[in-house]
Amino acid sequence: MGHAVATGTLSSLMTTIYTQSKSGCHYRSIEKVTSTTERGLNFSPMQRPHSPSIRRRRLSSELRKARDQAKLTTNEAAKNLGWAHGKLSKIENAETQSVKSGDLDKMLDLYNVDDAERREAMHQLARQAKERGWWAKYRDVFGKDALPDWETEASMIRRFEGLTIPGLLQTPEYAAAVFRAGRAVPEADIRRQVEARMARHEILNRVRPPHMTAVLDESVLQRVIGSPEVMHEQLTHLKHLALRHHIDVQILPHSAGAHLALAGPFTILDFPQVKDQSIVHVETVANDLFLEHPEELEQYNLAFSNVQGVALSTALSADLIDNLLADLESKR
Repeated sequence: MGHAVATGTLSSLMTTIYTQSKSGCHYRSIEKVTSTTERGLNFSPMQRPHSPSIRRRRLSSELRKARDQAKLTTNEAAKNLGWAHGKLSKIENAETQSVKSGDLDKMLDLYNVDDAERREAMHQLARQAKERGWWAKYRDVFGKDALPDWETEASMIRRFEGLTIPGLLQTPEYAAAVFRAGRAVPEADIRRQVEARMARHEILNRVRPPHMTAVLDESVLQRVIGSPEVMHEQLTHLKHLALRHHIDVQILPHSAGAHLALAGPFTILDFPQVKDQSIVHVETVANDLFLEHPEELEQYNLAFSNVQGVALSTALSADLIDNLLADLESKR
């Protein structure tokens, strides 16, 4: 068995699994994702959503700039505001989920920010930083720091993967097999995790989607996850996605030998606004890490450039996928 198709938009996404047999294709619904607008979340299919985390980070940067222009240290500013140093520090480091309108006005008054347009722009950032994206519904899956929060505003997504097909490129059945990992897990839990993962795919279906470049170790394609049928459908899906103008898939062959990404998988997200610094996402068994220090970004950019440079071209990668599909066909 195994052909998996995700259909619909995020506002009414229906993930459907169907199995192929001599009697035809049989469909069964996994679960319908209810409209995010019904839950008061920040998403409209006709409007590109924004990232609250990006807005929060941008606001903190603008406030630091305003304080520097006022020639005040953090200690001096906190004292003048009548706040503990820690409160101001958290705001300036984007560690506070929301900044109250009154607190923001106090800061802008102290920093002599008199321009009405600039003040309103900062208040707009503060309001947007408090909004919830569709992923808030899946906090039990994504955790406090949700990767979709950053993906939603990315203009470029670069992923190196040495273990599994990247989540954004997975079919529902492949994703379910990854989440099971050979364990006895309640099907309701698996369905919810798959539902959340399929919802992430919406960013690749936008009118102006981010460009995604995925460099996959050859072993990713050879590791049979789920079953040969599930793997065959996953590789077929991957091949079709690679034909899209905004998705590049390159395979890193075993013959490439050692490379700079042997430490493990990672994702680099770049954003359209120059003022929004790139960020690196590293998934661990326990949690997700988001790295944004310049030195860390430089190391991961270098690692990705290295693996991309020694990987097969997109055309040769498609040929390799075809060969693996033919091999799976012979074993069915």
